Amino acid sequence: MELNDSARTPAPRIRVEIGELVLEGFGAIDHDGVSAAFQRELTRLVAERGVPLAGGGDTALDTLAGLPDLPATTSPRRLGEALARAVHAGLAGRVR
Repeated sequence: MELNDSARTPAPRIRVEIGELVLEGFGAIDHDGVSAAFQRELTRLVAERGVPLAGGGDTALDTLAGLPDLPATTSPRRLGEALARAVHAGLAGRVR
């Protein structure tokens, strides 16, 4: 027996709002490129792995502290992806 689309439970909606992101020690960098890579990677991670801290309903985190150091790279794509992984780790409760 297969479930049709109308019988499936919709996936929970997850909203991540980042008010300000400050990157220090990277010199001149393509902010738009970092932002685009960050959004793509965080969207992928949330879709594939979810956000365990949000499992109980509405959850708000004011800050994420203790995130790992990011690689000193000039590639906006690599920096955005590394940043998204660090943020997802914090949202998943793997960083303290």
